[in-house]
Amino acid sequence: MEVLQTNITYLKGVGPERAKLLEEELGIKTFNDLLHHFPFRYIDRTQFNTIAELPEIYQQPVQLKGVITGLNVSGNGRKKALKAVFKDATGSIELVWFKGIKWIMDSLKTNQVYEIYGKVQRYGGVWNMAHPEMEKAEARKITRQFQPVYHSTEKLTKKGLHSKGIEKLLQQLLIDVIGKIPESLSQEILATNKLLGINQAMKQIHLPEHLEEAKRARFRLKFEELFFLQLELLIRKNLRTKPEQGLPMPKVGEVFNTFYEYHLPFELTNAQKRVVKEVFQDMKRGIHMNRLIQGDVGSGKTLVALLNMLIAVGNGYQTALLAPTEILAQQHFETINAMLEPLNLKVALLTGSVKGKVRRLLFEALQNGEVHILIGTHAIIEPKVMFQNLGLAVIDEQHRFGVAQRASLWKKNSRPPHVLVMTATPIPRTLAMSFYGDLDVSVIDELPPGRKPINTVHYFEKSRIKVFAFMKEQIALGRQVYVVYPLIEESSVLDYQNLMSGFEAIQRAFPPPQFHVSIVHGKMKAEDKDFEMQRFVKGETHIMVATTVIEVGVNVPNASVMVIESAEKFGLSQLHQLRGRVGRGAEQSYCILMTGDKISKEGKRRLQTMVQTNDGFKIAEVDLEIRGPGDIMGTQQSGLLQLSIANLATDGPIISLARDAARKLLEIDERLTENKHFPLKHKLQSIIKNKPNWSKIS
Repeated sequence: MEVLQTNITYLKGVGPERAKLLEEELGIKTFNDLLHHFPFRYIDRTQFNTIAELPEIYQQPVQLKGVITGLNVSGNGRKKALKAVFKDATGSIELVWFKGIKWIMDSLKTNQVYEIYGKVQRYGGVWNMAHPEMEKAEARKITRQFQPVYHSTEKLTKKGLHSKGIEKLLQQLLIDVIGKIPESLSQEILATNKLLGINQAMKQIHLPEHLEEAKRARFRLKFEELFFLQLELLIRKNLRTKPEQGLPMPKVGEVFNTFYEYHLPFELTNAQKRVVKEVFQDMKRGIHMNRLIQGDVGSGKTLVALLNMLIAVGNGYQTALLAPTEILAQQHFETINAMLEPLNLKVALLTGSVKGKVRRLLFEALQNGEVHILIGTHAIIEPKVMFQNLGLAVIDEQHRFGVAQRASLWKKNSRPPHVLVMTATPIPRTLAMSFYGDLDVSVIDELPPGRKPINTVHYFEKSRIKVFAFMKEQIALGRQVYVVYPLIEESSVLDYQNLMSGFEAIQRAFPPPQFHVSIVHGKMKAEDKDFEMQRFVKGETHIMVATTVIEVGVNVPNASVMVIESAEKFGLSQLHQLRGRVGRGAEQSYCILMTGDKISKEGKRRLQTMVQTNDGFKIAEVDLEIRGPGDIMGTQQSGLLQLSIANLATDGPIISLARDAARKLLEIDERLTENKHFPLKHKLQSIIKNKPNWSKIS
């Protein structure tokens, strides 16, 4: 292993200057880092296409051989481009570069035979290839059929470390380290899962003789990466579920029974009943609970959480519910306080707006146990907020809270409270296994009866009059309408102007006294925002023009139309959350996605997905494919996963296989004390050495 920790400076062909650049551009500091800089595709260097064949194969990367017959620079500033005419015996195409123009122009020669590789497209009636990989034909020496292609950067390319340069470094590195890379998986795991040894896998992924070799090598390396991730998560889960670590809550209790029997606002779905039981089973075993509840918008997660909070109260504990915004905290408080009024329980609200004497008295009531249920925002996790006996903490929209913030809940009691986290953003199974593999997961996969699927349509700007007419029809039927504008940054002047001009246009189309229009955005004072929200909730205004402040926290069953302006600027998850603001009553509801004429390929796919399905889990799968796990989970969470080859969007079967192998290993050697598992334990320790220990909190 020591040779792999050698600084990359000392690899032949690198040196201090290139080493500094490799670290800055790709994070490569050691031999091991370079070894794990894997190729993302392979070129069959023996196969060439002709320009005449392009109409048949243009969607695939192609390799061509020909000469450059002309070069010219067009445009200026950011729109500057270098263009070259490239010809073979069957025709010509245009080569285009938008970066590194001077350097590339100096390196190219007309009438020189080049071999080029890249994707071609048809633009303005002409075939072209942007930023092709190219090499002088006579300079090429084919040492093997399949050439690996590596990610590089413009700065590295200028220093000769383009894909070909990185390949050359790896060839040198493999000479130095093959046979010296320690095996981290046991022989049983290798044999059971038909995996290559590590030295063979590393050689075959970087220098494959056949594509099948590269495929087997990738499988082995993906498996290893995911295996250690799952092993770490399962060990954490085993540590957390030791019986002595949990607060025992053995009974359902009179409080729960009274509420369930006499005050439940509506019949629970079977999915809600199942999840309430799953949570209670955790709480009564005396094993510390760390459970995630997934449920689509409107599936009734909050009521499930409340029922389990009442079980905790019935066992003599206080409970807390954390919401990401004041609006949502206020709504939870009003809803829960009204439902629990007959039970004579003290429900309190703590947000940044609670100040002075009221705040001080609330802190005292929490410490002496007068408050049974505390609902609030991030204010709850401040060090000054102390409970007498906090037994259950519920976190709503958990992805809005940082890991460290959630971990601080553990300090609110001498023995850590049970933790229940909820999300209305469905998480694909592969992500749930990887980001939340140390949690137990419950899914509310059933909507309350009577809910009708929301009818979603996409209109371009030219249909604006048609959309306004439909809004008027719905208002005439007694319904209300949301109109939501994107506001990427609350301080953005341009976005704010778009919102205000949109508001003015709606006021012109829906004039008083026949219509009442309100507006809510982040620049407003909290009390003004609440005033406008309450007017809409009470039905005093017909249309609420808003930014995404209404994404969570507004529950108006009478609102049946959601118009999302510039819908192409929103992510899928946000579109789905916004759509979930309607469809909460018995009437048919509608979501109208408004866009301009120009939409990116990804934007079109997002809109098509929204139109085609209301299923949050299907939407989450598409979102994962488009954005990748890092963007979905947020950088703070995804940073805990440093994956160099596995892909959580596409490697679901390997994740399941790796998790199964990790589980079986821990069943036979829970502490990894057997000699044959020492290399495996050593590798695991090196992986987690520099990670913060958030094992006890999701």
